[in-house]
Amino acid sequence: MPRGKLLYEVPPANTVEPFGKINYWDAPNGQGLIVRATILMDVRIEGAKMGIAIDGSASMESLFGRKPMSAFLPAPPNHVKPSAQAMSAYLARKSADGKIATIYWATGPEGREIQFLGDLTDEEAEKFNFVAPKHYGTGTQLLPALKYFTDGVQRPDLKQARWGMYVFITDGQMQDLEAVKQWCTQLARDIEAGRRSDIKLFIIGLGNEVDEAQLDELDDLDTGTEIDLWDTRLASEMKDLAEIFAEVVDESMILVPNDGLIRDSRGRIIKDYRDVGLPGVLEFTLPHGERAFSLEVAGNVSKQELK
Repeated sequence: MPRGKLLYEVPPANTVEPFGKINYWDAPNGQGLIVRATILMDVRIEGAKMGIAIDGSASMESLFGRKPMSAFLPAPPNHVKPSAQAMSAYLARKSADGKIATIYWATGPEGREIQFLGDLTDEEAEKFNFVAPKHYGTGTQLLPALKYFTDGVQRPDLKQARWGMYVFITDGQMQDLEAVKQWCTQLARDIEAGRRSDIKLFIIGLGNEVDEAQLDELDDLDTGTEIDLWDTRLASEMKDLAEIFAEVVDESMILVPNDGLIRDSRGRIIKDYRDVGLPGVLEFTLPHGERAFSLEVAGNVSKQELK
């Protein structure tokens, strides 16, 4: 995608099957819109390492289930546990060693500490008791967790991996966003220069108190490189766990040999993949005034609006 241009994204709730992330921007000279769309699919990457970090700040207490006010009252449900189990197990199955590094972040004083939960297999993750952290954080600091996965000090195995994906779950506002952006800018520069392996960072916002503007800042972070580190989502908008991998689809991967057509809303062929096969990432130009397209493949038609 171009640097320095205003990018638009179709909200995840508005994408239709089989699309994952869809971005578009103005084509040169007012010729229309350039569209880049990923095909939503499970992706396996050789040598991958996975990690998940769950917000352990005080604002998460209601989601973990507060202790009942009285022994006569039933304990409130733990809403974190089933979601954490499902997501951790899913990611463990994508890891080269079949495990996922699992932590709570934003714990302790000022939310600067992390609590290591273990390297879990998918079976262990499905049964793991994601109870409340030992010490809820009095703030929300993302950088310590980010460093845990990326700086190689505590986890040299993660830094040495051929590829890594690290998922962060939060319900609130990060208090160290500028420090995180600086760290990520250096990460991107190191990746582009070949000084370290590639990584992908994903943050999922829970509930009504999450700061969407901060998520957008990370998603659109300009590091001065071609490296796109972050993808962000609101949990309420996610339809499938496979959306986590929407940005890492190999665009050279042919999903359907000798098939695939892109048409505009008038039925005109915009892109023909029947000679080369349908790739994991589609990029094409819609004529001026067009705000919708359709994908025809294997006898199926998916109509997608840009809104």
